[in-house]
Amino acid sequence: MSTMVYPREEKLDKLSQEEIISNTKLVMQGLEALKNEHNSILHSLLETIKCLKKDEEANLVHEKSNLLRKSVEMIELGLGEAQVMMALSNHLNAVESEKQKLRAQVRRLCQENQWLRDELANTQQKLQRSEQTVAQLEEEKKHLEFMNQLKKYDEDVSPSVAATLNNLAVLYGKRGKYKEAEPLCKRALEIREKVLGKDHPDVAKQLNNLALLCQNQGKYDEVEYYYCRALEIYESCLGPDDPNVAKTKNNLASCYLKQGKYKDAEVLYKEILTRAHVKEFGSVDGLYSRSCWGWGRSKHRDSAPYAEYGGWYKACKVSSPTVNTTLRNLGALYRRQGKLEAAETLEECAVRSRRQGIDPINQTKVVEILKEGDGTERRRSLGGGVKYESATDGSEEVSMGVEWSGRCSMLLEE
Repeated sequence: MSTMVYPREEKLDKLSQEEIISNTKLVMQGLEALKNEHNSILHSLLETIKCLKKDEEANLVHEKSNLLRKSVEMIELGLGEAQVMMALSNHLNAVESEKQKLRAQVRRLCQENQWLRDELANTQQKLQRSEQTVAQLEEEKKHLEFMNQLKKYDEDVSPSVAATLNNLAVLYGKRGKYKEAEPLCKRALEIREKVLGKDHPDVAKQLNNLALLCQNQGKYDEVEYYYCRALEIYESCLGPDDPNVAKTKNNLASCYLKQGKYKDAEVLYKEILTRAHVKEFGSVDGLYSRSCWGWGRSKHRDSAPYAEYGGWYKACKVSSPTVNTTLRNLGALYRRQGKLEAAETLEECAVRSRRQGIDPINQTKVVEILKEGDGTERRRSLGGGVKYESATDGSEEVSMGVEWSGRCSMLLEE
């Protein structure tokens, strides 16, 4: 009779699924062999019973045959359980395989979902850009229609037409539509040059506006040309002491700052401050016969009242919006260059000049700063804030004069 070897119970918990299936198959093979062997013995016993008479020996054979039948039934039950286990294992394998397929489908669907989200976002962005383009084209269409209508009035070269064109250009400029504003501004300039002449102050104002529009488009070569031409007109028509000269120089210096040309900007700022001082009190060099630093310090130590300083105290009160702005701008320039002491001196002077005048020591330092450099370098271009002015011919018109205040932002005021 064959024997079967079962795995030890303490090792069953440590078996993997594949090992359990393999052992189950071995058990099934053993059970099949044992069943066949028991059936063979049972068959031989039944044959033996037929030959025996009813005695004790026959009874013993009957008992053995009954035991064999029970053993065969148990073997068949074990085989059935093993077959159920095998079927369950196959089912679990099929379920796991199906689960892996579903997981793969989920991953694919997640990827497709992300792709669809990205495509939707891209499509929305394209739609937004398309809508913006359509709106821009509509604006350009309206502008072209408007410009076409303006051609009907090309023969009208009156100052009022120039003022209207200029005001419209300013309106476009405030909305950031510099390209649309530029041709209007140029047309206003042509009319004024034709009506007033090329050297009229109103022509210079129009040049200032045109320079500002070009600056906002980064056309620095054109900006330089327009500002230099405006400066020449102001100096020739109104004289070097006219406030517009200083304002235009401020604009030009501001352009240098935007391009990092600090030396050129410094020269222009010093020209403005020196001219303002000379206009009020005479030459900077002639005002102080000995060391400005020494005199300022000695007066400060003596604590003498400002009235005793005479012309020196008057020099402390050189104050105007243009001079004050220039002091701040030059201070900001020095701060950019790391010249902190000079920057602080100029900034303090700009603050004090509005109230009680600059103290002697700071006034001396300002003069020393102005005396540094030869002030002969070439001028170039422009600046950053905007304000409105009226035309000299009495028409209601808007002009943009630019003054830089240490920042590069544009401020529009009426």
